[in-house]
Amino acid sequence: MKNTLIAAMASVAILATISTGGCAVTSGQSSVGEYVDDATIATRVKARFAEDSSVSAMRIQVEALKGTVQLAGFATSQSEKDRAGQLARGVPDVKEVRNNIIVRPPTNN
Repeated sequence: MKNTLIAAMASVAILATISTGGCAVTSGQSSVGEYVDDATIATRVKARFAEDSSVSAMRIQVEALKGTVQLAGFATSQSEKDRAGQLARGVPDVKEVRNNIIVRPPTNN
């Protein structure tokens, strides 16, 4: 089941990268190559999240700009937030990580 989930998330990440390949360069970026590099970095970070059982790839958003990775979303614990930052820092070509994840423990409804 976990391998199926990882494969599905990797497929979605790859499709997202391919589909954004033709997009225009956004403000503040100097080249199409840089845009593709940032998309690759973000995809690699999401893939690392999908492979790690202690981090939810579904609740955490990843954006990259010129090698700086910004993490946003929600974690259920400080350790999940910290682990997400650690995983992002371990991705090749990541220069800086801005961990803006909010810790929000699960509610018991």
